[in-house]
Amino acid sequence: MIDKGSSQSSVFVKNKNSLIDSLSEKAIWRIRKFASNDDYIQGKFFEESIIKGNILLNEGINTIWTLVAGGSATPFNNANSYLGVGDSSAAESASQTGLQATTNKLYKAVDGGYPTYGTNQKITFRATFSGSEANFDWNEFTVANGNSDSAVNLNRKVSSQGTKISGQIWELTLEITLS
Repeated sequence: MIDKGSSQSSVFVKNKNSLIDSLSEKAIWRIRKFASNDDYIQGKFFEESIIKGNILLNEGINTIWTLVAGGSATPFNNANSYLGVGDSSAAESASQTGLQATTNKLYKAVDGGYPTYGTNQKITFRATFSGSEANFDWNEFTVANGNSDSAVNLNRKVSSQGTKISGQIWELTLEITLS
């Protein structure tokens, strides 16, 4: 399944010299679905979804600026980064502070070696959900610096991606590019 469409956030600032400065954020989510652990080991996925866009959440933006300025905040590093999935289809809003699902949600620690960052103006997060994890409708996605809605969530995306069933392994990747 491939979600068609695109989304890109941009900010334009006109300075006193009439030059235009801009900042653009582009997010791409990827879900690879494997029928079994054997298929996962062999790299044989039965479906790949590419989902473009997301909304940056206010709490995440404020934390980014705190970290950039050398302030104290929990970083989005390997020890603290979690990708979250849930079954809520509530519309995205910048004021949200996490996944909107009531019970069917899971924050999964990113895989070893993630996030990757420092080249090509991007950061990439990846988490692998085992056959016994997150077996429910996947409708919403986030990245957080902790394992619950109480952590700071950087962003949120709503997109119906089907129902993960027991035994399947789904790999979720998020790539955020600033330019």
